[in-house]
Amino acid sequence: MSAHFEPIAAPPKPLPDRADVVIVGGGIMGLAIAWNLARLGQERIVVVEKSYLCSGASGRNGGGVRAQWSSETNVRLMKRSIELCSDFATKMRINVWFRRGGYLFLARSDERAKQLEESARLQRDHGLPTRIVDRAEMKEIVPELDVSRFVAASWNPHDGVVFPWPFVWGYARACEKLGVALHTHTDVSAIETTNGRVSGVVTSRGRVATQRVLVCAGAWSPEITRMVGVDLPSHPHRHEICSSEPLKPFLRPLVGDLADGLYFSQSMRGEIVGGISNAKVPDGIDQRSSLRFLGLYSRALARAMPVLGEVKILRQWAGCYDITPDGNPLVGDVDEMPGMYLMSGFMGHGFMMAPVMGELFARWLLHGEERELFERWNLRRYRLGKLLSETMILG
Repeated sequence: MSAHFEPIAAPPKPLPDRADVVIVGGGIMGLAIAWNLARLGQERIVVVEKSYLCSGASGRNGGGVRAQWSSETNVRLMKRSIELCSDFATKMRINVWFRRGGYLFLARSDERAKQLEESARLQRDHGLPTRIVDRAEMKEIVPELDVSRFVAASWNPHDGVVFPWPFVWGYARACEKLGVALHTHTDVSAIETTNGRVSGVVTSRGRVATQRVLVCAGAWSPEITRMVGVDLPSHPHRHEICSSEPLKPFLRPLVGDLADGLYFSQSMRGEIVGGISNAKVPDGIDQRSSLRFLGLYSRALARAMPVLGEVKILRQWAGCYDITPDGNPLVGDVDEMPGMYLMSGFMGHGFMMAPVMGELFARWLLHGEERELFERWNLRRYRLGKLLSETMILG
């Protein structure tokens, strides 16, 4: 008879009494910022995560990384972010399975094709190889695609896909090596203020005195800011994804259709991973799976690529997009609450932007660099009526 031993978990480290910066949210955005701040010399950084690493959107997304956008700001940022993604495995010594198979954006109408051409022209102006391809070339890129349903497509072979979990783990491990205090299963219950500015964070494991709080909680961010009377214009929206049985590798790019939000790619292990827009979802935070999604996704996928009509679905999951009215994020300081900073509202694309936003936020906070970006995406644009526009949103 063999003995069975249960592993004994090490007791959690005590929460520091004081910090120079407290980051609320231990997803990839919060961790990327913490690592960059520490790398630039910032001390006493505390990251608090209400659950486990990868419990939120960072562990529930499709891993797409692209520079195909319709705004100059996003194109420029993602060009840099892809560079950081390509170096991540070497720098952090962890395999993130980064595969640059490209993105193929499909257009069903001449109007959509014209929009893609305008975006492609902008991307080429910034040094990207994006170009519009016809049906014949679509068929060369993805032979299994039913090209009769589309009039044209936008193609950038340098876009790619990563495996999200090791990306998060890599940042977390690198943070701890630089002395960042990372505390999971630590829920924020209050933000304290003194004389009209941030003075502390109260959590389920104690209080941390601080004069700087950075909210990186994704779809949960409005809940955090409401603790000090700050209402964000963003709201959560459930987005579902599913994964098929593993197939012999055949699909190189991530394929996306902006008309219905369909997207799919093939992972390094052979699964077809994808999702689609679904307007009929409950309000608020909801990470449950639904049968409606499977119906929408399976029909759209089979129409776009009939050969996948009989593929078996093995796993389905959901996460929350952090939706803003103009499709652009909320970043920088908060006029109504000195000492509070935002890095949220990324519309489900925060994962791919985290490497560059972490780099830029650290430089902005410590040295005042990139002022134009942090003014452009600041919360105050809603008060001033200076809304922006981004149309290349999937899902």
